[in-house]
Amino acid sequence: MSDSFSELYKTIESKKTSKDKNSYTRKLYKKGEKEIAQKFGEESAELIIDFLKGSKRRTTEEAIDVIYHLFVLLSAKKIKFNELEKEISKRKNVRQ
Repeated sequence: MSDSFSELYKTIESKKTSKDKNSYTRKLYKKGEKEIAQKFGEESAELIIDFLKGSKRRTTEEAIDVIYHLFVLLSAKKIKFNELEKEISKRKNVRQ
């Protein structure tokens, strides 16, 4: 996976315990799993809408929002980034 994605995941993980009260990520974690899941769903719906009716730029922006919220959701489930990498590798070998 891209270094950018790895860095994003590390940043999200560090924000879980951040003392920065203005951190959006911290606020999401404080609200709990239901809010995290709901936010992921909202962002996914926005991506679909922009994919079907929006511009390439808006679709790209919404895709990044989905990736960010997906990473928050996975991190909240205590899934580590290296576990995602292992799963990708495992699937890559199956499809060859």
